[in-house]
Amino acid sequence: MPIRRRAFAAAPLALLAGCATRFYQDDAPDAVPRLQVQNPGLQPPEGALAISSELLAPGDILLSAADGATSLGIRLMTLAPVSHASLYMGDGKVADAVGEGIRQLAMPRFLSEEATVVAFRHPGVRPEHVEKMRAFVAETVGQKYNYVGVLLQAPFSIERRMCEVPFTPSLVRDFCLQGVGAAQLGLGRSDRFFCSQFVLEAYRRAGLPLTQADPRLLSPADLLHMREGDVPSVRSEQVLHYVGHLKIAPAAAPVEHGAAA
Repeated sequence: MPIRRRAFAAAPLALLAGCATRFYQDDAPDAVPRLQVQNPGLQPPEGALAISSELLAPGDILLSAADGATSLGIRLMTLAPVSHASLYMGDGKVADAVGEGIRQLAMPRFLSEEATVVAFRHPGVRPEHVEKMRAFVAETVGQKYNYVGVLLQAPFSIERRMCEVPFTPSLVRDFCLQGVGAAQLGLGRSDRFFCSQFVLEAYRRAGLPLTQADPRLLSPADLLHMREGDVPSVRSEQVLHYVGHLKIAPAAAPVEHGAAA
């Protein structure tokens, strides 16, 4: 479905749900601005690839969803198809923040816990950035999970919808979200992390911040909407490139196996 038709069809849902939008204009001199609505789906795009972990690069961001009630609750709360965010560290290892704390585990175990796993890449990641991410992971492995931050995310996920009313300018939306977040979550640093906060902090420590917003404000859904062709809720410093699906829930459309571009 063309972008213009998808945006038109999704507009009524956006008005009901509170969904970020933006206007964009083609390069043609006579082009008129078009409304783009935040993409709520995770279906493999046309030409997408089901990839193996060998095609991942250190620093890739893995967004995923499990079959359990906790994952479903997060997806309903954030109106998104993902509920968890992790970092691929290379050598078949994944780092993430879960209930038992910060951990690093082998890819097969990680994939066994999730129903859907999609990889995205920051194109600016260099070996020196990876080394800083690895140092951050080594420093934090074993630390306790940020349960307080997750509990505060629930009311914030509701309150933030007033900032994401369609047609709200991106700068206004960003200012509103950070203001509501400061009121709901408080100010100051946290030395404990939940999953998306952990990923964002790793990138910040590496010198490649994905956004200037407080990491405690963002959920896995916010990382998803930083992908190419989507509408981020908060200003992002870098568009994330789709790498491929490592695992697809049975209900999702099948894709061909192959190598990532």
